Amino acid sequence: MIVQETKSKELILEMLKDVKKIFLVGCGDCATVCEAGGENDLKNITEFLESEGKKVTGKIVPDTSCHIPDVKMGMKKHAKELEDADAIGVMSCGAGVQSLGTLYEEKIVYPLNNPLFLGNTERFGQHVEYCSACGECRIDQFGAICPVTRCYKGILNGPCGGVNNGMCEIGNDTPCAWVLAYERLEKQNRLDNLKEPVQSKNWAAHLRPMRHLNPSNIKKMEEKAAKRAAKEAQKGK
Repeated sequence: MIVQETKSKELILEMLKDVKKIFLVGCGDCATVCEAGGENDLKNITEFLESEGKKVTGKIVPDTSCHIPDVKMGMKKHAKELEDADAIGVMSCGAGVQSLGTLYEEKIVYPLNNPLFLGNTERFGQHVEYCSACGECRIDQFGAICPVTRCYKGILNGPCGGVNNGMCEIGNDTPCAWVLAYERLEKQNRLDNLKEPVQSKNWAAHLRPMRHLNPSNIKKMEEKAAKRAAKEAQKGK
């Protein structure tokens, strides 16, 4: 989940200072969970903007704002409301903002949220960062604890000298990732994992911007390529 928060009202007003009419888009997935893009959140931001003299021409909460085809389908019902708007305000992560930017290049699209991190939910309303989406996951070596993300210094061969009673020296009640890994591996009788030095990560495994195809899509593309090749071969005979 992309953990996020809505920008301050002051910053939103500064961003929208030249906008008189705006169409709002939320997200039924991550932003809703974070109370930063659901139906109620759009209702609140609508009331705030209208109290400041802005007109909200319409609003929509797609199931997932990063799913471009779904967003496009849902927006068809709001064509007139969108046409009347000077701009689009999006309460989602940057992926959702760019979905709208891709679909409506003639409109200015404003990000009303700040994406924070790729997070896990520990309990309702509380989120923590466990993964950095580095593109080369081998956390099986550490008992499913990611030192790149959960160690404040990102140390691959830890711990450092700043551990105090299992906690990181940075404070904030942050447990040392390496102590967590040790305790997890001890329960699994796999402490030998920590005897071998960990090789440096291949940071090239995550070169931005990333792209990904599902295996079924790759197969379809290969089949289409084979058919094109067969046709070209027939033409050459």
